[in-house]
Amino acid sequence: MKAHDGMYIDGAWRPASGPDTIDVVNPADEQVIGRVPAGTAEDVDAAVRAARAALPAWAATPPAERAGYLTALRDVLVARQEEIADTVTAELGSPPAFSRTVQVGLPIAVAGSYAELAATHAFEEKVGNSTVHHEPVGVVGAITPWNYPLHQIVAKVAPALAAGCTVVLKPAEDTPLTAQLFAEAAHEAGVPAGVFQLVTGLGQVAGQALAGHQGVDLVSFTGSTAVGRLIGATAGAAVKKVALELGGKSANVILPSADLARAVNVGVANVMANSGQTCSAWTRMLVHRDRYEEAVGLAAAAAEKYGERIGPLVSAKQQARVRGYIDKGLAEGARLVAGGPDAPRERGYHVRPTVFADVTPGMTIAQEEIFGPVLSILRYEDEEDALRIANGTVYGLAGAVWAGDDAEAAAFARRMETGQVDINGGRFNPLAPFGGYKQSGVGRELGAHGLAEYLQTKSLQFPEG
Repeated sequence: MKAHDGMYIDGAWRPASGPDTIDVVNPADEQVIGRVPAGTAEDVDAAVRAARAALPAWAATPPAERAGYLTALRDVLVARQEEIADTVTAELGSPPAFSRTVQVGLPIAVAGSYAELAATHAFEEKVGNSTVHHEPVGVVGAITPWNYPLHQIVAKVAPALAAGCTVVLKPAEDTPLTAQLFAEAAHEAGVPAGVFQLVTGLGQVAGQALAGHQGVDLVSFTGSTAVGRLIGATAGAAVKKVALELGGKSANVILPSADLARAVNVGVANVMANSGQTCSAWTRMLVHRDRYEEAVGLAAAAAEKYGERIGPLVSAKQQARVRGYIDKGLAEGARLVAGGPDAPRERGYHVRPTVFADVTPGMTIAQEEIFGPVLSILRYEDEEDALRIANGTVYGLAGAVWAGDDAEAAAFARRMETGQVDINGGRFNPLAPFGGYKQSGVGRELGAHGLAEYLQTKSLQFPEG
């Protein structure tokens, strides 16, 4: 597949500072499909300098004009939707239909939402004798993961540009080709030179250099909690703002009054989407003891149907990690009712859709983020027990509650320590804030709350009268 051999800096593709490259591997057949440069601290410095030089003019650009660039960017993404979807499928392994509708369709909608917000948001307000200005925070270092490569880029870059910030993007090394296509789209949309930069590279080299660069005012990172801690510490030493969207171990709570079959089937589908590589996946299903075995049977049957429908995991490393967790579940006494650790195919980084029953809250598979197609089903005694289990991890990113009516489900959801809860199958809303409690992160993405992460506040006090 087409790949650039340089970095996108100051409106042009420029040679990398060093000779090292990163192979891009198709996880379905393990073939190398491209190579990108492995950026260095020197490349990051050049990108940050370009972003700082472009910042004053971009920050002074009227919001309505910034909205026009975002609209143009969305239109380019629409025009290239099939090409981008094919690239996501090739480097991540997402099934083609999922790549088109979710991996590319969702970020197109998000880009459009920020074009509208840039044109309509109140960047200035009156508070008594003060005028409060909401101004761009400055240069943004955006570090994105591989599981939703375009969505995570757009969810950071679009609000940053809407706010008047300039950006340096360091994408995950597993899915850099999608990021290169985004850079092409930004260029085609006419985004001014220096407003957006792309540096490919390894996290421990380019990512670390970006997080620690003195010219970066905000670091926006999505990824594991372990790496988020390191980035937070690095940014904290420089008193730098961070936005962190980290891990999850979300609970799908099925109350006794719920439509059990629907709740279980939707819950299994949620876990299997993107081969389980979703930070907000409902990987813990909580079922009342009286209907527990019925739910286990429904979940096992539903999971078996996904055997040929989900794609591979992104890499051999991720495959080994997930299979290791399945082995751990078996070793700790969980009952395997679907799937297992054996690879279903000779080639590709596949893992069987897996369901465990008789999982207790203290088991490793009930506490740690697996990031694969693995569901744990836990039994609870009453609502207070369900709440204790649901809140009993270090994470708090998402979740779901099912009940006989929305009011009952919402009453339970309000007591959950998590950032977003779906009520009786409520659909995902790209305008609603997304982010976590506890060790699932700091800050919010999407909609007006996502825009606010890239703004800082200044108040001007005027004489009374």
